[in-house]
Amino acid sequence: MPDGSGTAQDAPVSGQGNSPGGMPAARPGIVVGMEAEAALIRAFAPHAAIGVSGATRAGAEAAVARLLHAGVDAILSFGLAAGLDPALRPGAILVPRHVALPDGRRLPADPAWLAWLGDGRPDIMPADLLHSDDVVVTAGRKGACFHRTGCAGLDMESGIVAEACARAGVPFAVLRVVCDPANRSLPPAAVLALGPDGGIGIGRILASVLRRPWQIPALVTLGRDAAQARSRAVAFLRGRFFQTS
Repeated sequence: MPDGSGTAQDAPVSGQGNSPGGMPAARPGIVVGMEAEAALIRAFAPHAAIGVSGATRAGAEAAVARLLHAGVDAILSFGLAAGLDPALRPGAILVPRHVALPDGRRLPADPAWLAWLGDGRPDIMPADLLHSDDVVVTAGRKGACFHRTGCAGLDMESGIVAEACARAGVPFAVLRVVCDPANRSLPPAAVLALGPDGGIGIGRILASVLRRPWQIPALVTLGRDAAQARSRAVAFLRGRFFQTS
């Protein structure tokens, strides 16, 4: 199990030539926020080393550092994202050309990875992705982020990946799927659910629901959105790794 600081030990970092499915790296690394995201992409890229951040800055920094130390030659930031663009619904695919950092810098994703991920396809959103070190809970704050940056979505790992890869001279890219849309605030239990190991704490969710039962409908809606996002991610990954043309 991941230890919250991320792990690069899910698969050996080795290989020659391009990875299966045409992935543009011989020794790819992947950074995710949750163990469920790691399990999802591991089914398509069992050769890749995977780091789990636990949705914390320290966890993301440690995960990326361990992947780079292990010798990966590219890193993909993968998983769910918060929607910022009001036009995007759950399941929208984000392949951003740049990652926007909190200090205003925008770091470009690797062109070869963008091409492999389908940059330019009409079903893929290429607008930039915003990094945040904390969970953006309310629809109002999501709207403010969108108006300030124009970014399509937000996550808590991609900025760490982008900065570390830029320093190391290692290519990076981002593949994210919108889960909670811009017009929806997260219920309190959702914010408490994720543990430092990247797993979901059912006990924390139940305790929150017992204290605030009014959030149950919002949790049901979030669960439906997450299922839709996961289903879309699986379909997209299947198309990338098992494409026939």
